[in-house]
Amino acid sequence: MAKKKPTVADIRANKGKYQYTMMRTETWEELAAAQAAGIDMVSVPPEMIVQPHFRDVAPTLFAVPGMNYYEGGNTDFFIDWSFKMLKAGADAVYCSASLQTVKRLAEESVPVIGHVGLIPSKATWTGGFKAVGKTAASAMQIYDLVKRYEDVGAFGVEIEVVPPEVTQEIAKHTNLFLVSMGSGKGGDCQYLFACDVLGYNGGHVPRHSKKYADLAAEYAKIQDIRISAFKSFVGEVQSGAWPVEPYIVNAPKEEMDAFKKLMAQK
Repeated sequence: MAKKKPTVADIRANKGKYQYTMMRTETWEELAAAQAAGIDMVSVPPEMIVQPHFRDVAPTLFAVPGMNYYEGGNTDFFIDWSFKMLKAGADAVYCSASLQTVKRLAEESVPVIGHVGLIPSKATWTGGFKAVGKTAASAMQIYDLVKRYEDVGAFGVEIEVVPPEVTQEIAKHTNLFLVSMGSGKGGDCQYLFACDVLGYNGGHVPRHSKKYADLAAEYAKIQDIRISAFKSFVGEVQSGAWPVEPYIVNAPKEEMDAFKKLMAQK
């Protein structure tokens, strides 16, 4: 039986029974690979999901476009934006705006995924880009925020770089869908970025990411091949070896003789 795209109801029913996989994809090649590989969910840029062929490429992927709080504006903006995303084929939206905004979205039946733990856009509040929840007090703050998300009607939360024990304990006390990024197996979904998984992230690679391929090295080889080919072209042009048969078009000799006579009269 062919795999079908999961619904929010399916995901809730599977809580504690199945570990979903989620990948951040930012190119059509990555999206197609996620579909072919059996990934369950994708985080995608909003501009990608509004393309008419999105569902041709990703028919069964549960798609979640995202918007950071500082990229939007007021609650009305996020509501308009989320409606646009759902109309285009999104299954849920990631939103790091206020709980009041999440509440309004939930009231409009928009499945919203919030964010707890290390929140990159708000990392200054938790001491920068490092693990959160390593003390009992900070772990309780994460739990309290999870419950607040639950109270305002969110569908789930991304829980990022939190000790596995914290995630596991919180999972026992919430009905939210927990998307774990570097936070252990206690979540309902394991989430990584394609650029890290594929090994072409040229910057800092997060500790919680695993490199399953080294495309950077392959791309370097391809670039060497490009340069070599271009050098060969330059060399042949300079030596007179290019262009030659069979890469040129010849005309009948009599026509060219006639053409030269006509040119001689100019």
